[in-house]
Amino acid sequence: MTDRIADFFAAWGETDAAKRRATIAACMADNFVYCDPRSPGHLTTLDTLVDYVGMYAQMAPGWTAGVIQTEEQNGFARSIVGFGDGGDWAQHGTYFAALNATGQVTTLAGFAGAGGLAQ
Repeated sequence: MTDRIADFFAAWGETDAAKRRATIAACMADNFVYCDPRSPGHLTTLDTLVDYVGMYAQMAPGWTAGVIQTEEQNGFARSIVGFGDGGDWAQHGTYFAALNATGQVTTLAGFAGAGGLAQ
């Protein structure tokens, strides 16, 4: 059920805008909320989320994101995510997700850092 979380973060490194949009659309439920420390509040439409993730690809060329660890319980998940050039995770975040019955993300809230890992 957490494959969509991994796919969502893999899309952060996708340079093809159409592929990035298709991946994100497949990961998110029709109605969702996304937020993290850098987002401009709650993102609730596919267009705003795709644009936001696209800014990451533009502002950090060559970087990607990847799920390092996920724990799931009863439709909720906690993921540790790394951000970096693919060879080394320079930054980390902790994300909490609510998933619908098909595993799509309905809520995804991110926080800077992951325990003692670099923020």
